[in-house]
Amino acid sequence: MRRLLDLELQKLLLNKTSKILIFISFILPLCVILLSAVKINFFGFFTLELGELGIFNFPIIWHITTFFSALFKFFFAIVVVSMIGNEYSNKTLKQNLIDGLSKKEFILSKFYVIIFFSLISTLIIFAISLVLGLIYSSYNEFSIIIQQMEFLVAYFVKLVGFFSFCLFLGVLAKRSAFALAFLFVDFILEWIILGLITWKWSYEMGQKVQDFLPLTSMSNLIKQPFQRIAMTKFPSNTDIDYDYAVHIDNIIIVIFWALIFVFFSYKLLKKRDL
Repeated sequence: MRRLLDLELQKLLLNKTSKILIFISFILPLCVILLSAVKINFFGFFTLELGELGIFNFPIIWHITTFFSALFKFFFAIVVVSMIGNEYSNKTLKQNLIDGLSKKEFILSKFYVIIFFSLISTLIIFAISLVLGLIYSSYNEFSIIIQQMEFLVAYFVKLVGFFSFCLFLGVLAKRSAFALAFLFVDFILEWIILGLITWKWSYEMGQKVQDFLPLTSMSNLIKQPFQRIAMTKFPSNTDIDYDYAVHIDNIIIVIFWALIFVFFSYKLLKKRDL
């Protein structure tokens, strides 16, 4: 595992574009989170401080930071599909196989990088959320701090699942642009499936089926926190109540998809004549 991970990291760090995208995928979410803690003066009319809304309170901060950080996953998604596209365009895949790397090891090396960067990203979000929470939160009891840290687990699983999907699309399409296009196509298809089932049977059935599809199941891991923020401001308003919790069945579904994508990436590569 260490040998394959080192081999892939070396390739990425030698590529200037990959280094920039990796840097952006890590730094940009942190900058947004940190800037949200700064007081912003709007031309002297009023001052906005998001901390006053209670978004940095424990335990809601775990929900908010993981949700917004996950929005920046597309930067590293470009890195993932580029890893495959560059292997084909630069003929390094064929050379690696000649040098003794098996097709299984080739796919595993990409998957190990996905796990590695997903873990690093999760640890960074954990650290920045903990620091902001300790500074701004009104609740600093240890029992409250560790509540709902399952959002970090959901964040990690979400990244691994999404990047594994990008890996599969990269192997399938062989080109970065086509792989990203397929990602958009799948997004549209999932909503078309919802519409067709709703038209034929019911919306509830369509939603149940859609929840098992790749992108929707990943999205369900960490639901939007806006209604939850509203609930903290208007606790008596039951109309805005909703289920924001992380559910184990959603985690299992995404892990299943991640394994499926890695498996079929290997199967595709194994059948191809390089």
